[in-house]
Amino acid sequence: MSNTNFSQTAAFIWAVADLLRGDFKQSQYGRVILPFTLLRRLECVLADTKDAVVAKAEELKNSSYSEEAKEKFLLRASGLTFFNASAMDLGKMGQNDIKANLESYVQSFSKDAREIFEHFKFSEFVGLLEDANLLYKVVRKFATTDLSPEAISNHDMGLVFEELIRRFAESSNETAGEHFTPRDIVRLTTSLVFMEDDDALTKDGIIRTIYDPTAGTGGFLSSGMEYVHELNPKAVMRAFGQELNPESYAICKADMLIKGQDVSRIKLGNTLSNDQLPQDQFDYMLSNPPFGVDWKKIEGEINDEHSQKGFNGRFGPGLPRVSDGSLLFLMHLISKMRDSHNVDGSVNSGGRIGIILNGSPLFTGGAGSGESEIRRYILEADLLEGIVALPTDMFYNTGIATYIWILSNKKAPARKGKVQLIDGTNLCGKMRKSLGSKRNLMGEDDIKLITQTFGDFEVVDATSLEELGLEKAAEQKSNRGRQSASAKTEAPKTFASKIFNSTDFGYRRLTVERPLRLSAQVTDEAIATLRFAPKPFNAPMERLYDEFAAQWQEDTYGDFYELEAEARAIIKAEFAELKEKLIKDLLDSKLWLAQRELMMKAQQIQTALGVQAGGRTLMSNDFNQFQLILKGAIKTAGVKLDAKENKQLIDAITTKNPDAEPVVKKVLKEAAQPLYGAFEYKGKVVEFEQDGELRDNENVPLNPVVSTSDLIENYFKAEVLPHVNDAWINADKRDAKDGEVGIVGYEIPFNRHFYVYQPPRPLEEIDADLDAVSAEIMKLLQEVHS
Repeated sequence: MSNTNFSQTAAFIWAVADLLRGDFKQSQYGRVILPFTLLRRLECVLADTKDAVVAKAEELKNSSYSEEAKEKFLLRASGLTFFNASAMDLGKMGQNDIKANLESYVQSFSKDAREIFEHFKFSEFVGLLEDANLLYKVVRKFATTDLSPEAISNHDMGLVFEELIRRFAESSNETAGEHFTPRDIVRLTTSLVFMEDDDALTKDGIIRTIYDPTAGTGGFLSSGMEYVHELNPKAVMRAFGQELNPESYAICKADMLIKGQDVSRIKLGNTLSNDQLPQDQFDYMLSNPPFGVDWKKIEGEINDEHSQKGFNGRFGPGLPRVSDGSLLFLMHLISKMRDSHNVDGSVNSGGRIGIILNGSPLFTGGAGSGESEIRRYILEADLLEGIVALPTDMFYNTGIATYIWILSNKKAPARKGKVQLIDGTNLCGKMRKSLGSKRNLMGEDDIKLITQTFGDFEVVDATSLEELGLEKAAEQKSNRGRQSASAKTEAPKTFASKIFNSTDFGYRRLTVERPLRLSAQVTDEAIATLRFAPKPFNAPMERLYDEFAAQWQEDTYGDFYELEAEARAIIKAEFAELKEKLIKDLLDSKLWLAQRELMMKAQQIQTALGVQAGGRTLMSNDFNQFQLILKGAIKTAGVKLDAKENKQLIDAITTKNPDAEPVVKKVLKEAAQPLYGAFEYKGKVVEFEQDGELRDNENVPLNPVVSTSDLIENYFKAEVLPHVNDAWINADKRDAKDGEVGIVGYEIPFNRHFYVYQPPRPLEEIDADLDAVSAEIMKLLQEVHS
C-alpha cells in the first residue's frame, strides 16, 4: 500500500468526524474513531473462524472449566492471539437496544482485547454517542468499511492505524506530546539505531526484539518494525513496551494487536517504580521519556533499588536530582541491553539504544553528583556512540533544545573509545501550520544527511546548508514598526559533525585552598557585640535590646515574661523568617544572661591585655603571635572560656586581612610539600588554616596517558600558582572510585564545541542606525510643534 493509499483509507475512516462535529469536541474524535476502527478490524480478522469459536463457546457455556481454561480452548478455536465468542457483529446490530448489544459484543472478546476497550473508556463514549443519537450511524459507517486482511494486510493496517493516531494527536494539540512523538523525529531516531545492523537484518530467519519503556501510542515500536519490514519482509520483530497513561496504553496495545503482535508484551504501569519486564533484554530500544518530570512520588522505590541492589539493579551508577528523571530512563534502558557476548564467550547481537533527552542530562550536576556519575559510567563503559542536536520547536508540547543519544554495547572497531557529536540544529523547515509547540519539520533530505554522516563516522567542519544543497527559507521577520537602516547579519545556518575521545568529556575537580589571614584588635566596640549571640540571633537580639533594655533591672535582665506579646509582634514584623523554635530560644533569659556573662569575661580579658600591651589597645597582624598573648591574658584575668565562647570571642576581635600573616593550624613532622599544603614557615613545616571564603575549584581535563599526580601538579603550577602563590591542593578531596586526588566528573558541553564566533556589527553601521533614529525623532518633534 503506498503512502497515498493508506492516507486515503485513514482519511475515509476519519470522515466519521463529520458525524461527531457539534456533539463532540475535536480532541474527542479519536476516542470514538480509534476503538471503532480496532473493533471493525478485529471483527474482520476473526470472520473466518467466527462460527467455530461461537460453537465452541456454546459447547463450553455450561462446562465446569475455569474461565482461564475456557479462554485457552477458544483461542485454539480462533487460531489467533484473540477471539470473540459472540454471534453478534456490527453489521447485525439494529437500532433497537444497540447500546446494550454493542457493550455485550465487546465484553465477549478475549481478556487482552477486552482490556483495550476498557482503557479506551469505550462504554462511556458509547453512552455519549447514544445520548447524541449518533451510535447507530457510527456503527453503520464502520460496519460497511472493509478492513479485512484480504483488503488490507497487517502491515498496511498498522500504517492506517498510525495515521489515525497521528490525526488524533494533532487534533488534541494540548496533550499530543504526552503520548505521541512526531513522525519526523521517530524516523530519524529509528534510522540511527537500526542503520548499523542493516546487513544483519537482511538475512533469512532474523528474529529481533524492540522495546520502548515509555511506549505512548506505540510510534517508536511501529517505526522500528516498519524499518525492518522494508529491509526484510520475512524478518520477525517482537515488540515490547510499557506505558503509564491508560489511554495511550490502549492505543499502543490496539496498534500492536492490529499488527499481529502478542499484546501481552505491552504493559501498563510506571516503568521506573514497577518494571513489568524485569528479566528481559532487548536488541533495540527506542524512547522519548517525558522531559524534566520529577520522580518524587516514586523516590522511595528508586532509592531502595539503588542502595540495596547497586549495579545488580538498574540504578547502580547513581541517581539524578529528584526534579528530572530523564537519566533514570536511560539507565533503565542500559540495564536491558542484550549482552554482546554469551556465557560461553561467543559473540551475540548486543543491544542498541536511541533516546530523546533535553539538554539537562548533558551537563547538569558537578563532579561527584548523581548525573555526573551516570555520564561517567556511560562514557567509561564506552556505551555512547553519538549525540545529535535537534532543532528547537520540534515537539508538540515544548520548544526547548533536544538531543538524540545513540548507545551500543557492541561498537564497531572504529568507534571504540570515541563519541560522535552532530549539530543538526538548523536542519528543518517551517511548517505551514503549527501544531502546539511544533513549528519545525525535518524533511527527508535533513534526515538523510544526519544518518549518512553518522553512518560514515566522519568529521564535517561547519558547512553552510547552501553548500550542502539544503538551503532553508529565511525566517520571516515582522514588518511592523521601524526597520533597521542596515539589516542585522544573520548567523549562517550550518551543519557540522565532530568526533571526540570518550575521555575528552572528563575532568578532575581539584579543591584549591588558601590560608586564613587575620588581624586582631580588642576594642570596646568588638566586645560590645558579644552581648548578642551569633547569627541568626544577633540582629533580633540587638533590636529587642534597643526596645526593652531600659525596662530591665539587674535581676530581670533578658526576662520577657511580661513583654512576650510585644516582643513577638516585633519579631513577626521584622524577622518573619525565624521559626518558632528559634523564637523560643530568643525569648529565653538563659541566652541573654549567657551572652552578658561572655561580654563581661571579655572585658576582664581586655583589661589584662591592656596591662600586657602597656596600656595601649593591642593591634596585631600576626594572629599566631596574638594567640600566645591572648592565652596569657585569659590566664591573668582568671576566666574560663569553653570552645563555643572562645570561638565567639575570636570572631568578634578579628577581621580578615590579605596583608596579615597566615594562621598556622598545626606543625607537621613530614617534609615540606607546598603543592599539598605543607609549607616551610619560620623554620618549621606547617599546615595553615583554610579560608573557606577563598576556597575554589579547578577542573583539570583528563589525560589518560599522563599520571594523575603529574596531570594535576602541572596544571596547578601553570594555571593557579602564577595568580595566587599561597594556594595549595586539598589532598583530602579524593575520588571515591579511583582514590586519586581530585573528584572525577564528566559533562558534554555540546554548544561549546559547536560555537561559531559571530563578530559584532561594525561601528559605522551602528552609527548609521542611530543617525537615522535621531533624524526620525527630530522630524516627529517638528510635526508636534507645528
